[in-house]
Amino acid sequence: MTLPLLLLALLIALLCGAFFHILRGGSGWRLLLYFGLSVLGFAVGQAVSMWRGWHLFSFGALNIGVGVIGSLVFLVVGDWLSQIKSTGENGV
Repeated sequence: MTLPLLLLALLIALLCGAFFHILRGGSGWRLLLYFGLSVLGFAVGQAVSMWRGWHLFSFGALNIGVGVIGSLVFLVVGDWLSQIKSTGENGV
């Protein structure tokens, strides 16, 4: 994968994270969490699509469709896990 494709993938992943932050809201730390989750999810989606041979909205070697799906899955699961509050009491 070339440098321009990596930069395009990073741009698309960061846009997914920013759009998710617009929908869900939160602080600046939450925005950084969404950026990280989105980039990680896009990379995992791209790796899975290359491994399995799946193609959805391909642009050269970059598989945008599966990358965005991976990004959204990581964002939804990460947001859900970040909402869990600890009670602070021992259950034993």
